[in-house]
Amino acid sequence: MPTGRRSRLFIVAAALLAASPGTVRHAWGQSDEQAIGFVRDSAGALVAIANGPGSPQDKHRRIGEVLDRSVDLQGIARVCLGRFWHAASQQQQLQYTALSRDLLVTKIADHIGEYQGVRLSIGAARRSADTEIVATTVERPGNEVDEVDWVVSNTTGGPKIVDLLAEGTSMRETQGSDFTAYLASHQYDIHELIVGLRQKVATNK
Repeated sequence: MPTGRRSRLFIVAAALLAASPGTVRHAWGQSDEQAIGFVRDSAGALVAIANGPGSPQDKHRRIGEVLDRSVDLQGIARVCLGRFWHAASQQQQLQYTALSRDLLVTKIADHIGEYQGVRLSIGAARRSADTEIVATTVERPGNEVDEVDWVVSNTTGGPKIVDLLAEGTSMRETQGSDFTAYLASHQYDIHELIVGLRQKVATNK
């Protein structure tokens, strides 16, 4: 599976999720407190895993549990597959969705221990259509400052992260473009995409 364009977004996501709760700062008092609190709490839950005890396998499992609660994994997977979603059988849709989730969990688990000392500043939340976009600044020792926005939606009955924007680039759109490119090079065969995802997940475990 192609990884070049989206790898940096995954790494930035890991940096956000591994930010120490003690270094989270609120820059705007008038922000949407629900969306900001949700982002802060999601980061804090993963910090506890990153800095706490447990084997890599146990941390991987617990990271998956946090993402299942905090991220609209099914919705993101469907958007990323785009028009090819309806070309897939129900079984393929289920397999693809599960593998997309496993790949995201694995990517974050692989990087979560690398971001000790990261400082996350939470800024304003702005409304866009049916989402709240929470602006954050990520400062990593020895690295350039990253501006990352969390896109939070309540359309599923509770707040869920539906996208990350790194310097204006959507992780969801980038991953969707990668999937489309992969399908184009494999005769638009959904089965081949599933095989590629399965291999990628296995390689990263």
